[in-house]
Amino acid sequence: MTSMTYDLDELAPKGPLTEWLDAHVPELGKGPLETSVLSGGTSNVVLTLSRGEEPMVMRRPPAVPPPGAEKGVLREARILTALGQTEVPHPRCYGACEDVSVAGAPFYVMEKVRGWAPNLRDEKIWNEAPFDQMPYEYGIPFAIVDGLIALANVDYEAIGLGDYGKPGKFLERQVDRWSGQLASYKERYGYAGRHLEGYAETEEWLRQATLPQEVRGIIHGDVGTPNMMFRHGPPARLAAMIDWELSTIGDPMIDMGWFTGGMRDEDYPEKEFPTALNNPANFPTKQELARYYCAGTGRDIRDFEWFSLLAKFKSGCLLEYKVAQAEAGILPKETGRFFARIVENVFKETKAQIARMQ
Repeated sequence: MTSMTYDLDELAPKGPLTEWLDAHVPELGKGPLETSVLSGGTSNVVLTLSRGEEPMVMRRPPAVPPPGAEKGVLREARILTALGQTEVPHPRCYGACEDVSVAGAPFYVMEKVRGWAPNLRDEKIWNEAPFDQMPYEYGIPFAIVDGLIALANVDYEAIGLGDYGKPGKFLERQVDRWSGQLASYKERYGYAGRHLEGYAETEEWLRQATLPQEVRGIIHGDVGTPNMMFRHGPPARLAAMIDWELSTIGDPMIDMGWFTGGMRDEDYPEKEFPTALNNPANFPTKQELARYYCAGTGRDIRDFEWFSLLAKFKSGCLLEYKVAQAEAGILPKETGRFFARIVENVFKETKAQIARMQ
């Protein structure tokens, strides 16, 4: 439960919302509508809805939405609806509303998934026995990759998502996208930047390397344990991939690069993970997971190196904004120093990885 305060009468006004639910989501029941906040953040608020039957979840922007939040929530509803035609683990979408007169913003209503999620507030994130111990913990990443395999094998055009992303040249745009993100901190935060050992070598390698043969498919966009729910009891099985706000159409192998960024590397066994949420020693290596993914999708394992480096490049460029914010006084200096070390290590790792390949 979030510690932020929300006005439920504003976010889910019972009169107009009940009328809309009667017309569009009869599965929720006909009893008096009860609402509560399940979670919340800067881009979305998640509410639990109950009318005497199985409870459901309403997802909407906050009362003061950030730019793009209203469009984003409708994109989520669209992809969840489309995925209803597939075997991809996801919450079922029961209905979406574009009419802002109902609740003050667009929203959608989805299944409240039965299962468990990692508890990120604890040092040991697995809060479900027996997955809090080996060997059951080892199966969690494979369960997530099973979901990514199912997603990668979806014919996105056949389920009505042909116009969900920008056409073509997805991989060609990636380096410009994230190097541009890094450069934007100067205007946004007045951040002059700093020398990052390994950054230049990584950007050059990604630009000059032969691009993988692009395969177009659905990208989740934020694959990691915080956005996964698992079924109770062994073996490890994915109940649903959640939080689809960054989803698009492009090469789905990019999700694998991002997901495995913190995994052990067979070529770099001495690497330690002092900031990891979970113990990577209890997880498979990134190469094991990549081989498993390629076996399930027919992809070429040789392409994985490029996606792995791109994911690290992206994470370094993104996380530097924490350093920029600390320099601007938005975040504490200590926070800035913490993320500064993480970014430095990311680009040192990519430099070392490139050196090993030459």
